[in-house]
Amino acid sequence: MTETITIERMGYGAEAVGHLPDGKTVFVEGGAPGDVASVEVVEDKPTFARARIAKLEQPGACRVMPKWAEPAASGAAPWQHIAYDAQLEAKRANVVAALARTGGFGDAAAELVAPCLPSKRQWGYRNKLELGAQWDAKGTFNLGFHQEGSPDVMQALSCPLAHDAIAKAPKALRGALRYLQGSDDLGIFRVGVRTSVRTRETEIALWTRPSGFPRAAAAKMLKSSLKATSVVRVIADPGKARKIKGLEVLDGKGCWQEQLLGARYVAHAPSFFQVNTAQAEKLMEQAIRMLGGNVGEDGPEGLDGLLVADLYAGCGTFGVAMARAGADVIAVESAASSVRDLRRNADENYVDIDVIGGDAARELPELGGLDALVVDPPRAGLADGVPADIAAARPGRVVYVSCNPATWARDVCRFEDVGYRLERVQPVDLFPQTYHVELVSCFVRG
Repeated sequence: MTETITIERMGYGAEAVGHLPDGKTVFVEGGAPGDVASVEVVEDKPTFARARIAKLEQPGACRVMPKWAEPAASGAAPWQHIAYDAQLEAKRANVVAALARTGGFGDAAAELVAPCLPSKRQWGYRNKLELGAQWDAKGTFNLGFHQEGSPDVMQALSCPLAHDAIAKAPKALRGALRYLQGSDDLGIFRVGVRTSVRTRETEIALWTRPSGFPRAAAAKMLKSSLKATSVVRVIADPGKARKIKGLEVLDGKGCWQEQLLGARYVAHAPSFFQVNTAQAEKLMEQAIRMLGGNVGEDGPEGLDGLLVADLYAGCGTFGVAMARAGADVIAVESAASSVRDLRRNADENYVDIDVIGGDAARELPELGGLDALVVDPPRAGLADGVPADIAAARPGRVVYVSCNPATWARDVCRFEDVGYRLERVQPVDLFPQTYHVELVSCFVRG
């Protein structure tokens, strides 16, 4: 079935949104707001449909020529055919929609959500690439990007989203690892690459199943392929759980360093670190300001004497910044590698942070009275009961950083239920050419 429709907006996902002549909502792959297109319905559900563009009758005003022509771009840069200003508007609109619907704020949502802060780099902004590894049916080793909803790996020669130092990593590492392995499967299922234009360090992390491994040969080959300052092997079982069984330094420093707001951070695989360095600084600046501080020429300031808890603290992105601004910081993190990096980063930047290695939900009730709290949970948002536990600690202000507007909006309701009012929301674009958006929000007690 083919219908001619007008694309209305971008949803929170790769697809654009329109309506079929009968009024049913339709999600269209590759659509852009304002497009008039003949679409072929490929999936028809009772309440919605999915379609592909059979013929673009008239392109919308915000449609642009894509920069990345490889098939892998459909998953890695699904919004690259949309002008950047329109991407920013769509990301803010998705945050507003989540707050209005899931959060129950209705028309008042738009008043609370600020314009999305743009990224200075619209391409070449990523300091990290995550590459999936897979042997195909013909016995060929492939390295590339996982497509959303699929276990298959799609090869790519390069990734224009990444900094120049690692933009050609997919091709370079695929060739190196094919030569290293020959016809033998060394158990490699994932490869991570991180680089910094500020510290000029590059790290390659090979994720492999537990088995014998040619450490010296791998180190020599990979170091030369990308001029890496560190090559490590993360020993783990494949799958979502990815239980880490060991870490081996094959060459170099065994870690990677980055600079944020004048502070130096170290990260050891598999510790998490934000992939857009400049925009991560904007997240930090917003969080500091929402707590009542500021970021001056010498770095964060103005939080003297404030007792702040940093939940899901990672390797200390926010915790170190708050401590440098004068706050007394209690940081809670469950991942062992991140806890170690957090302690190192506090020492490296000459700040005192009370580091607790444990689950935020379990540790929170023991923290006592707090002046403020910063929480940056994973995409699933806060666990049941955490907002109530936060309320029991009675912080006057809560800063919530999120990468998922849907789960964040759900948690907004929970905070409202326990006596915290949403004051403002600041979206920040860390991921140009994609639908993903980070946001920093502020809640006040009473």
